[in-house]
Amino acid sequence: MAFITKITSQQKNAERYNVYLDAGKGEEFGFGVDEHTLIKYGLAKGKELSDLDVAEICSGDQVRKAYNSALNFLSYRMRSGAEIREHLEKKEFAAEVIQEVLHQLEHSDLVNDHQFADAYTRTQWQTSGKGPDVIRQELIKKGIAPLDIEQALSLYAHEEQRDAAMVHAEKFLKKNHGVSSFQVRKKLEQLLVRKGFSFNLTSEILQSLEYGNDQEQEKEALVRQANKVISKYNKGNDFEYRQKMKQYLYRKGFSIALIEEYLNSPEDFIHE
Repeated sequence: MAFITKITSQQKNAERYNVYLDAGKGEEFGFGVDEHTLIKYGLAKGKELSDLDVAEICSGDQVRKAYNSALNFLSYRMRSGAEIREHLEKKEFAAEVIQEVLHQLEHSDLVNDHQFADAYTRTQWQTSGKGPDVIRQELIKKGIAPLDIEQALSLYAHEEQRDAAMVHAEKFLKKNHGVSSFQVRKKLEQLLVRKGFSFNLTSEILQSLEYGNDQEQEKEALVRQANKVISKYNKGNDFEYRQKMKQYLYRKGFSIALIEEYLNSPEDFIHE
């Protein structure tokens, strides 16, 4: 058994207190607690504490510290249970303390993975225009259970996905000039898949857009690409020049017929 000999405020944190004990060998530092724990256990000078009492108080104080740390972490935005756990593990709280904190937070509905998944999904599609595949991967990384993920993604209706994908597509088309129709389609397809939209929806978007160049635009794009390498390939050997230019322009997505037309009559093409 030990008796509390004094309680003092901590110098670096006025909201916490040092409790000193005498177990028959003179006064020694016992443990630190916050005001809530101080009041909860009625700690005061002269109070007698068993070893079991001290262990319970210290354990409760650790839970309080971890709980307050979790609340502060939650004050910035909603968090998943896995994010809270990772945060507290980095703070080096014991596993049983973390589990108790998560239980308390879930009981108070301060941590709810189902609600978190719903809110996260809505935010990501409405503010960033992310597709469901990207959102799914992000929720997996945040430790959300598969069922909660699929229920959240079910809120992301096909029409809303289509609208979000169309915004990306229209921005892309405004910025991408001077390349072949083939490359426009290929790059746009890659973009939408990278943004998290399915191949089926991507195909639907591509079919609904006027993304192809007309003949004059295609010629202009070809000239723009050809001008980048003319000085590199045109070294006086006409056959070698034509072969290298054909290979280069074909890789850029232009048709063989249009490339041949350009090489035979470059003066008929648009010049920049």
